[in-house]
Amino acid sequence: MTKMLFKKQGFPEEGELVLCTVTSVQYHSVFVELDEYGKGGLIHISEISPGRIRNIRDFVKEGKKVVCKALRISQEKGHIDLSLRRVNESEKRRKIDDIKKEQNAEKIVEIAAGKIGVKTEELYADISGKLKGRYLSFHEFFEEASKDTSILEGMGINKKHIEAIEETIRQRIKPAEVEIKGRLKITTFAPNGIGLIKESLKNAQDSSKGRININYLGSGIYRLMVKADDYKEAEKLMKNAAEAAMGFMARHAGEIEFSRETQ
Repeated sequence: MTKMLFKKQGFPEEGELVLCTVTSVQYHSVFVELDEYGKGGLIHISEISPGRIRNIRDFVKEGKKVVCKALRISQEKGHIDLSLRRVNESEKRRKIDDIKKEQNAEKIVEIAAGKIGVKTEELYADISGKLKGRYLSFHEFFEEASKDTSILEGMGINKKHIEAIEETIRQRIKPAEVEIKGRLKITTFAPNGIGLIKESLKNAQDSSKGRININYLGSGIYRLMVKADDYKEAEKLMKNAAEAAMGFMARHAGEIEFSRETQ
């Protein structure tokens, strides 16, 4: 992982996950630097791994990146006690994913700065000053801006810089999508039953303006899959599609049942 520009202020909270770089390995302890805070911390040998440790270097080496959990904080003394063994795999993956997102946000600043013709640190500092108290991270801000670019101007970003930043955000961040699924079970004994089913499914697709995918699963069961920017929009599209199909079959003496698939 590359060194990050972003630095958090103050100290981490107890229980917070932090990315650290091992700076020194001693017989009974490990010294690290907290990458996001620019402060030093300590991991006692008892917090390295469960069970007996014969050689602490089997687990950590100088320069290694590790995800730790803050245990005890003493702001007066400037001490930060950390644990490596209390971080499970899902927590580790989540923290690393968050760091990668923030690094991608910093890459956006770097690329945009190159387009504008200013230093990366200069553009970073300018944007950073406007985010304080509004967003927890650059990535959170850029992710919101990827959905609504007017946020950039609303935050007071230099108008001469906005076009380059917008373009770079579009290149580096894809708007988040949510996906929900449902099932339609359709039964009809009408002579033109196949035609009626096709028409009911067409109504479902038309009601969602083509934003719903329908697949046949067998035994008269069809899967409806909707992707949207958020769950509220996805639920609305799914509801409209299901009601359109059910309404059509009800008018043509068919039986139809809708159910949601659990994720």
